[in-house]
Amino acid sequence: MADESITTHIEALVDEEHQLRTREEGDSGDPAQLADDRARLAAIQVELDRCWDLLRQRRARRAAGDDPEQAQLRDADTVEHYRQ
Repeated sequence: MADESITTHIEALVDEEHQLRTREEGDSGDPAQLADDRARLAAIQVELDRCWDLLRQRRARRAAGDDPEQAQLRDADTVEHYRQ
């Protein structure tokens, strides 16, 4: 996956996140829809973390003279529990 594809995917996720946050404000009267929106927001946040991680891996490999295509999308558990 090329950097441009990753960036495009990130932008689409951010757009969806903004739409959900806007909709969430009006969902307060519908608990089921609110719960669905919050679950989707949580999933988007994890996917964004994974995409940013992949993009950082690619950039680091490129900067080190390595092949950025060797970067791999890490599982959510690895990315979400990474300690800096």
